[in-house]
Amino acid sequence: MTEITIELTDSPKEKPAANQLGFGHHFTDHMFIMDYTEGKGWHDPRIVPYQKLCLEPSCMVFHYGQTVFEGLKAYRTPDGGVQLFRPDANFKRLNHSNERLVIPPVDEELALEALKKLVDIDRDWVPDAPGTSLYIRPFIIATEPFLGVHPSKNYLFIIIMSPSGSYYKEGINPVKILVEEKYVRAVVGGTGEAKTGGNYASSLIGQLNAEKEGYAQTLWLDGVEKRYIEEVGSMNIFFKIDGKVITPALTGSILPGITRDSMIKVLKSKNIPVEERRITIDEVIEAADKGTLEEVFGTGTAAVISPVGELKYLDKHIVVNDGKIGEVSQMLYDTLTGIQYGKMEDPFGWTVRI
Repeated sequence: MTEITIELTDSPKEKPAANQLGFGHHFTDHMFIMDYTEGKGWHDPRIVPYQKLCLEPSCMVFHYGQTVFEGLKAYRTPDGGVQLFRPDANFKRLNHSNERLVIPPVDEELALEALKKLVDIDRDWVPDAPGTSLYIRPFIIATEPFLGVHPSKNYLFIIIMSPSGSYYKEGINPVKILVEEKYVRAVVGGTGEAKTGGNYASSLIGQLNAEKEGYAQTLWLDGVEKRYIEEVGSMNIFFKIDGKVITPALTGSILPGITRDSMIKVLKSKNIPVEERRITIDEVIEAADKGTLEEVFGTGTAAVISPVGELKYLDKHIVVNDGKIGEVSQMLYDTLTGIQYGKMEDPFGWTVRI
């Protein structure tokens, strides 16, 4: 394996207090970086002090959005150790995104080794307060200084890390979701199943409009018929209808969430019926009218589980489970966080000790 060089900082930062963490505001002492040059491939993997990037204004990432990223976490265990959760799945998905954005694939084994070294070096940045974690952001940007519309010949692969506060400060309170009726996020054949910046940029207007109406996030429908449910902002979505858990199938316009996949595996291990299939907003409304819509929840790296207490579609307001978290949602949250923080046995082999 290619050797990863290490340069340690001589000016460590002061770590923020646990109650001042928030999300994405503070960054650890070090970062990983690796270059790609056409004809040479990926080269010079290194861990260096966290620092600014020096890029030309003509770098292609600024003009054509050729970039991909990932998000995962490191967790502090009860014995003071540190562990990752399914990092191999993140790097596999990174390469899936790379393929769609015409970015050269990275060596997943090297990337995982680099991540483990980086977390080990900055392990003191992994907070130990309840619900806190070290958020990890691997990303790749196109850096060729060229204004022609063409895949870049140069890239940077970077990993930065940020200690993050508890997502839920006062328990898991169900959120209100607005179903987007005008704009669309993605279509089959587009970039919806890739984790790329443009997907999130195009979703901002829906998020802003939802917030103006007092809703936390936007539920996106398919981009063709505007009937089939896709995902919620930065999360995948699940519905428990008449005892069965249903989540939209991965048709090519939905991000294949790693938390989503983990939830499906946990549900199956508990013998709870779960289906991956297309589901329309009309089916959800009908279930609500019949009284068979029992739970709705989103899943993602940041929140793990985000219960939905209310949905609004056009002039229809749907209250779910009296606005309270459901039994299955609570079980999934407790199970996954228990595994992630090392408080429960990991029967799936998902955790990686650092």
